[in-house]
Amino acid sequence: MNKKVDILIIGAGPAGVVSAVTARKYYPAKSIMVMKDIADGVIPCGIPYMFASLSNPEENKLGMASLEKNNIEVVIDTAVSINRKDKTVDSASKTQYSYEKLVLAIGSTPLILPIKGVDKQGVYPINKEMGYLKNVIEQIKRCKNVLVIGGGFIGVEFADELSKLKGINVTLVEMLPCLMANSFDPEFSQMAELRLKEKGVNVLTNNRVEEIIGQDKVEKVRFSDGKEMPIEGVILGVGSKPNVKLAVDAGLELGSCKGILTDEYMRTSVDSDIFAIGDCACKRDFYTRKSISVMLASTATAEARIAGANLYQIKVIRENKGTIAIYSTYIDGLVLGSAGLTEKTAREESFEIIVCSIDGVDKHPASLPGAHKGKIKLIFSKQSGIILGGQVSCGMSCAQMINIIGIAIQKRMSATELETLQVATHPYLTSAPTMYPIILAAQDVYGKI
Repeated sequence: MNKKVDILIIGAGPAGVVSAVTARKYYPAKSIMVMKDIADGVIPCGIPYMFASLSNPEENKLGMASLEKNNIEVVIDTAVSINRKDKTVDSASKTQYSYEKLVLAIGSTPLILPIKGVDKQGVYPINKEMGYLKNVIEQIKRCKNVLVIGGGFIGVEFADELSKLKGINVTLVEMLPCLMANSFDPEFSQMAELRLKEKGVNVLTNNRVEEIIGQDKVEKVRFSDGKEMPIEGVILGVGSKPNVKLAVDAGLELGSCKGILTDEYMRTSVDSDIFAIGDCACKRDFYTRKSISVMLASTATAEARIAGANLYQIKVIRENKGTIAIYSTYIDGLVLGSAGLTEKTAREESFEIIVCSIDGVDKHPASLPGAHKGKIKLIFSKQSGIILGGQVSCGMSCAQMINIIGIAIQKRMSATELETLQVATHPYLTSAPTMYPIILAAQDVYGKI
């Protein structure tokens, strides 16, 4: 069977969906098809919250309503090969799809660490499929002792969420000295660790799992420090690797981060009719231009909008200038956000920097109910005064503060521009206009030059 379509998008995660909807806005006359290889996908960022916060795991289902609304065809099938010369894709159902433009939004696969016993029952990678995850939830809730491997934001969010389940002892292990060390400097990582410990999570840093022990099922684990611990369930929260086999087999080029290499318009390096977006695509840092491994929905959907707009005509205002790796996380009322370079990364890359840290409160006056003390840290270039990165901690309002910092980084704003920032404020919603943390941190630059 042969199907002909103008725009074929392989993958129906956030990147695939957003690229399809964007393409419909820019190219309304084109036929668009999205191919998904599983019937019921999930919202990736919501996976940890399927265990306790959501009343029903089905509430985290990734719906296709936006595609149907935009007259975009959805087919459940699996792509097995791409013929770039003939511009066709062969699938597992023996269907051949002909395309004018092809978008690869084929995502990533959970990393499986080379740990002895990692293949035993009770060890769960985080696959983005509803049926699989519902089974994992059911099995984990039967456990008394659960181990989360990996102290990045995925592992931290899982540990926080699992601590809400009654009768379960939760341990989080991270091989580095600090949690979320790739995104935060130590003073922010320590806040996350302290909050988890207050929730009753046993946090082990500078440690790793050497062996998962048991007959067929997990019974206990042995750590690198030689200690053993009874464990019935293990969550692998150590990240993912790009899905690239389909691309490699088609002769597409990979970047040093092992993702598919693209230009600033998300076109693959050897075929301008094939685009790659999301977890499967290589990322470049906004300032250093080095390849980096960043897998965030915010980055994926930004790339998707660029690709969807540039399929047939280059929209110069829509280009990928590099990722600022912006994200926020939530740990039992503590919100942490990060964007751009950390102090540690900036110094490792030999940037000459000025670091400004300000303590503040997210409401005014500070005596208002629900007010939280917080911290903001901004990294500036010493010579130009341009912002390079920022980190925040506080209550809910700082989730939007990190977005302000993200905009400032993308626009390469200077400390002077941030000092004169005009912001909307309200006692219940923000810090005081007289003490707005971003502005105070920007003003602090000039005392350090």
